[in-house]
Amino acid sequence: MEIEKMTVEEIKKGYRTGEFSAVEVVTYYLERIKEYDEQIGAFLSLCENSALEEAKKTDKKIKNNKALGLLEGVPVAVKDLICTRGLRTTCASKMLEDFIPPYDATVIKKLRETGAILIGKTNMDEFAMGSSTENSAFKTTRNPWDSRKVPGGSSGGSAAAVSAGFTPFAIGSDTGGSIRQPAAFCGNVGLKPTYGLVSRYGLIAFASSLDQIGTFTKTVKDAALGLQAIQGHDSMDATSIRCDITGDYTIHLEDGIKGMKFGLPKEFYQEGLDEEIKASIMSSIQRIIRMGGEVEEFSLPITKTGLSAYYIISSAEASANLARYDGIRYGYRTEKFSDIETLMLNSRTEGFGQEVKRRIMIGTYVLSSGYYDAYYKKAMIFRRKVKEIFGEAFEKYDAIISPVSPVLPFDIGEKTNDPLQMYLSDIYTVNVNIAGLPAISIPCGYSRSQLPIGLQIIGNFYEEEKLLKSAYALEQDLFLYHKVPELKGVV
Repeated sequence: MEIEKMTVEEIKKGYRTGEFSAVEVVTYYLERIKEYDEQIGAFLSLCENSALEEAKKTDKKIKNNKALGLLEGVPVAVKDLICTRGLRTTCASKMLEDFIPPYDATVIKKLRETGAILIGKTNMDEFAMGSSTENSAFKTTRNPWDSRKVPGGSSGGSAAAVSAGFTPFAIGSDTGGSIRQPAAFCGNVGLKPTYGLVSRYGLIAFASSLDQIGTFTKTVKDAALGLQAIQGHDSMDATSIRCDITGDYTIHLEDGIKGMKFGLPKEFYQEGLDEEIKASIMSSIQRIIRMGGEVEEFSLPITKTGLSAYYIISSAEASANLARYDGIRYGYRTEKFSDIETLMLNSRTEGFGQEVKRRIMIGTYVLSSGYYDAYYKKAMIFRRKVKEIFGEAFEKYDAIISPVSPVLPFDIGEKTNDPLQMYLSDIYTVNVNIAGLPAISIPCGYSRSQLPIGLQIIGNFYEEEKLLKSAYALEQDLFLYHKVPELKGVV
């Protein structure tokens, strides 16, 4: 019984048939984390006692033939910027090293209502700012497929936890690709829903108009189950969709893609894209055609400009959101101060890492008098243009197929001193967030050095059902999802 390879669906089936108990499953994952996570660095904290107690409750419900929730007894790991009542939530920052929230985020409440079992909080780039999970104040997360490589970011801990067989299901957040890129680097399924479909209440904000909570799973069907569990209107979130959504995304999952039309933005396949990634995606496109899908190349002229607009908008919002961390109300407080001004200055200087400070400075600059119109206002005008361009594309196509990242997982330390090169790894993902669209990353192959390659499918607003159906058809044809890396010591 190889529990580390099991999907959410298989675990649920095992409970129904009595093949194993929830206590056995949770214990197995916790022991595997203890044995191997020193090599990977996926977790910042574990909930061992509470997870085992919840597992016992699940077993009791099964024994008494009580109704089970959608994710009853399924272990879940959560990115450490989502508030969990009574459990430390750090954003991987010294600034919030000792912060214990007095409430659960809405997504945590929904997971608990479905019977999911929280087993731990995962590592990330500090305040979700980064593409490699090297910016954490506490540890660097490594890619389970090659411990010399990064797992992507900023949700690298969640992606690594699923791929390493530490959990079948994890929660992350995506501001400019922070679910899809680590999913591609680690070889699992990463789903970024439509903006507003999943409540952000209790998500510690990086860029409020771009942030979106989503899932990491081994399969597309598990992603459909996970989205069904966490979606829906929330009165605590002003940006939440205004109606309750109770649809079952698995109903039409196996309908196939015959007759569906897919667009290939030619700008995404030009200079700068790794040849192995391009070849793997083109092979997948041939599979789509064989399954009855129509594929057509078209122009989406927003690629490079979108990256610039994204970093202006996200940094501006980060500057505003992180202004609350001043060393006075909560969070890190310096011991070196003589007045309130030096208290605030030194607390922020000592509490924030280099990348966070860089983005605060960029954001403050583009919002400052004399530069607001030149940078931030233009970026917001361009944002409307991005939505219009995508809207025109979705009048012709059911979905858009693109790479997730222009490069394969890179070496730890390779890009830390070159932030512009690091930012370029988001070039194919940021426009999705600018527009607020849903997108999914699925594994589509492996490089010659056995590193995962991801493919991105982008959908129209609130068309997650169509998006998941497309991804499922390709996933089943590729059949890569049962591969689990052999964990080795750090090289």
